[in-house]
Amino acid sequence: MHLIRKQARDLIAFYLDAGVDAVIGEEPVDRMADDLQLGAGQAIASHFVGPDTAPQRQERAPLSPRFAPSSSFPPKGGRSTAAPARSPMPASTEVAVMAAREAARTAATLDELRQLLESFEGCSLRVTATQVVFADGNPQARIMFVGEAPGFEEDISGKPFVGRSGKLLDRMMAAIGLDRSNAYIANVIPWRPPGNRTPTPQETAICLPFIKRQIELANPDILVCLGGPAAQTLLGIKDGITRARGRWLPYDTGSREIRALATFHPAFLLRRPLEKRIAWRDLLAIKRALAS
Repeated sequence: MHLIRKQARDLIAFYLDAGVDAVIGEEPVDRMADDLQLGAGQAIASHFVGPDTAPQRQERAPLSPRFAPSSSFPPKGGRSTAAPARSPMPASTEVAVMAAREAARTAATLDELRQLLESFEGCSLRVTATQVVFADGNPQARIMFVGEAPGFEEDISGKPFVGRSGKLLDRMMAAIGLDRSNAYIANVIPWRPPGNRTPTPQETAICLPFIKRQIELANPDILVCLGGPAAQTLLGIKDGITRARGRWLPYDTGSREIRALATFHPAFLLRRPLEKRIAWRDLLAIKRALAS
């Protein structure tokens, strides 16, 4: 019994990591069942004969109010009287990027930057996300960690790195004497992509001015990019993370140049635990840099 419970918990954790986090119905529905009950010939004929001569299908039980079709849909044969929803997206990615640059430039503090993100309508990810996942930790810290994008747990809590990979990041920081009281943590993308999918290049380009301004305002001494996407976006690295990790590179915050290092994302280490020995080298390099 204990083994079965553990397997069930592991399966649920896998589904959450894969982005399966919403129920769309109370019971499974076989959309092909009616046609199968009619038989192949009758099912085909029912698509070509008139409504008066087509075989009558068995009616399903009415949906519960939670899953009933929205009344805002136009009635059959008529038009909806409801006003069309306003699209929050600008006309193009270029327009959205320009709007993001202008908005980020006006933020004088991290609090102002967060407020701007909460009202920014230039990225479609905000429509499907629960909330902005801005940052966690101490913005006055000497070190700042930046990942790619929030996941399910982060979307619910509003804080980055609080799921399984976040717990591993906490252990990694603790190994070199850090915690969230003396480190600052954020993501390139402040909204969770639906289903935890990879952000598109357009979404990353739109969000880039905000994370660059966030780094500038936090003004850390050391920047650590967690994973290849964050390193490629912020440091311009073309290599994969396996080749790019462990190298100190300069990063221009806009007001000064700081040291930056790329290392493995904790989520990658959960999938490839043998790589932790290599990540340990990067942690020791970070520890030496903080001590200097």
